[in-house]
Amino acid sequence: GIANAIMAHLADKLAVSRFQRDLSDSTVLRNLGVGLGHSVLAYASALKGCGKLTVNNERIDEDLDAAWEVLAEPIQTVMRRHAVENPYEKLKALTRGRSITKEDLQTFVASLEGEVPEEDVKRMLDWTPRSYVGTAEHIARKVAEECK
Repeated sequence: GIANAIMAHLADKLAVSRFQRDLSDSTVLRNLGVGLGHSVLAYASALKGCGKLTVNNERIDEDLDAAWEVLAEPIQTVMRRHAVENPYEKLKALTRGRSITKEDLQTFVASLEGEVPEEDVKRMLDWTPRSYVGTAEHIARKVAEECK
């Protein structure tokens, strides 16, 4: 909103006045606090609004359970690890422009036998959108440690 407009104006004006050796930049700099003040108010309002949000866990669970396409990336990673030819293109053909069901994905994974070791195929067949978290837990713990 207004904070962005003020700050954009100041950025444009200061760049021009510096090039022209204009003395008006001191006037512009006095208004820097106005832009920053509006920014602080906007951040506070956004945080207040976020505090009013509630999480609909049931809806999140429904969406996640229906989103089998989220497993395409980890499957592609396993395919790349075992040098399967054109893993991206194979998964793109399966997933592009349509919804993917559990059966679609499991049929695809089963078709990888021979190209991917059997234990990896079995592991991928056990994945669900809810159970597969990849390295998210490790990354979250690392970020939490860095924030201490």
